Amino acid sequence: FIIIVPLLTMKLFSDERRQHTEQLLLCAPVRLGAMVCGKFFAAYTVFAATFLLSSMAGWIPLYAYGEPNTSILLGNTVGILLIGAAFVAMGTFFSSLTESQLISALVTMFFIALLLLVSFFNNYISSAAVRTVLNWISIFSRFYDFSYGIFNFTSIFYYASIVFVFLFLTVRVFEKKRWD
Repeated sequence: FIIIVPLLTMKLFSDERRQHTEQLLLCAPVRLGAMVCGKFFAAYTVFAATFLLSSMAGWIPLYAYGEPNTSILLGNTVGILLIGAAFVAMGTFFSSLTESQLISALVTMFFIALLLLVSFFNNYISSAAVRTVLNWISIFSRFYDFSYGIFNFTSIFYYASIVFVFLFLTVRVFEKKRWD
């Protein structure tokens, strides 16, 4: 996640700004939400397709040793796809903030690493209130149910809300640019 997602998203909007074609996007007869969602789904489709193809290739040897637990396989797959959607939305937002692809990729890497490390450092904090807040922010704390084959709708809502918030912020960035 830390390497692949920033590489997928670093060019989404920062390249438009660098090549000065951003004004064409802002003047196009397309709603800003549709434009942002189109770029998000393009990057997410590449991520999801490569992940699904590689994971299905990994599932085939599992059947040689007997019948694997399909609910755990499906839960892990859905969980990783949801985490990937959240990270691609974050990368889309950070790409809209700068014209440098490198800065966009580095900022996305930093925030993905931060969200992934929150759950690891949570065990070393003695304050229960701080642990609760970090557990609420943590990406992995919501993934554990999926890894056991349990589809928790609050976790699905959590990942969907991250996607919505970052895509909403990306639209707001372009609305601000449209009126400046």
